[in-house]
Amino acid sequence: MTVELSLLGKETDYPSTYQPEILFPIARLASRENYAQVEGIYQGKDWWHVFEISWLNTKGIPQVAIGRITLPATSPNLIESKSLKLYFNSMNFTQFDSKEAFINTVEKDLSKAAEADVKLDLFQVDDLAISQPQGLCIDNQEPDYLVNHPDASLLSLDQNAQDLEIQMYSHLLRSNCPVTGQPDWGTVFIRYQGKKPCYRSVLAYIISYRQHNGFHEQCVEQIFADIWQNLKPEKLMVYATYTRRGGLDINPCRVSDESWMPSPIRLARQ
Repeated sequence: MTVELSLLGKETDYPSTYQPEILFPIARLASRENYAQVEGIYQGKDWWHVFEISWLNTKGIPQVAIGRITLPATSPNLIESKSLKLYFNSMNFTQFDSKEAFINTVEKDLSKAAEADVKLDLFQVDDLAISQPQGLCIDNQEPDYLVNHPDASLLSLDQNAQDLEIQMYSHLLRSNCPVTGQPDWGTVFIRYQGKKPCYRSVLAYIISYRQHNGFHEQCVEQIFADIWQNLKPEKLMVYATYTRRGGLDINPCRVSDESWMPSPIRLARQ
C-alpha cells in the first residue's frame, strides 16, 4: 500500500471503538532499492514510544501506560504513524480482562500489519527513564560548506585517517514528513569503527537533511548506507531518536554487526 492512500495529512475523526483495520502498512522495499545490497539495512530495529495509551479494565475504569513498540528491520512493512495513533485511540473505551490481554491484542494486530513479530512493552507513566547521550557531540564543528538535501559526497575521511572506534552524535538532524511537509527533529548517534572520519564532513552531511522529505526509518537507512558505502568502516551503527509528534516518537536503528545493537533509550527532548 502506498502512503498516498493513508490518512496522513487528512482530516479524520478519532474512533471510539476498537478498529484494528485502521492500521496502515507501508512497504519498505521501494525506499530500499538504491541500497538493497547494504546488509545492515536489514539488521536493526525500529523502537516507538507511545505516550497516549489507555484502555478500560473490567470495571470500566481507565488504565494508562507508556508503550515501547519493537519492530524488526526485517519486517516487509513499516506502519504509518497516524494510523498507529488512531489505532491506539480506538482502544480507549474497550474493556480488557488484564494488561496482558491488552498487550497480546496489540502485538497480534501490529504483527499482522508489519508481517513480522512485533513486541509491546508497557511502562507506568512515571517509569520511562530519561537517558543522557553518550559519545562525542560533533555539533561544535564548522563544516566547510552546507547544502539542504542529502549529499553523500560531503562525507570524507580525516587527513590523518588512523583506525579508531568512536560513538559520535548530533542534535541537528532535521527532515520533513514526505506527505505533510511537517518537520521532524532528532538526535542521531553514529558508532563507527574504521579509518577516522572527518567530523566536519559528517556534521555537514547530517545537516544536509534539513529539507529532505523522508520517513524516519528511510532517513536512518540512507544515512547508514551512505556512510557505509563512502567511508567504508569495518563496523557501523546509526540510531536516531526523533522527537515526539502526535503522542509518538520513532527511533530507528541499523547495525552492520548484531553485537553493536544498543538498548533503546529516551532522551530529554523526546
